Amino acid sequence: MNTLHVERLTREAFAPFGDVIELAGARHFPINGGTTERFHDLATVDVTEAGGRPLINVFRGQPRSLPLDVALMERHPLGSQAFIPLGDVKYLVVVAPAGEFDPARMRAFAGEGFQGVNYARGVWHHPLIVLEREGDFIVVDRGGNQPNCDEVTLIEPYRLAFDEVLAH
Repeated sequence: MNTLHVERLTREAFAPFGDVIELAGARHFPINGGTTERFHDLATVDVTEAGGRPLINVFRGQPRSLPLDVALMERHPLGSQAFIPLGDVKYLVVVAPAGEFDPARMRAFAGEGFQGVNYARGVWHHPLIVLEREGDFIVVDRGGNQPNCDEVTLIEPYRLAFDEVLAH
């Protein structure tokens, strides 16, 4: 069986696949007479291709059992897709670059706390993987009349290996 090592989710490591949505290091400033702090422009929402429009949804992820094998990946060729947890939740992100799917280029990340991700248009990713307990996510993605989801089944699954990443 193939192995895919899970990394910590950071802006730098995830940059080839989209944006990490988090407050740490984000541009921010006071608004509303100083009663609110605005954390500004946290991700690039890209959903207007072929007449698309933004959707705001809530996805409720059910906890997955470990060990976990990656056997399916999907992509949205017409728009980005952002996942923002509504609570302190541990979850996994498995991605591969946009274009022709290449399982050798997959990477896996452990998101936790209030970190979110925004998959860039066309980036391959595994469906939501929540660990330990149910978790709600605000999802910003594309609506419209055009099909916007491609799936690929891996010929041979990849087993996720956590090493030390979830021990912290």
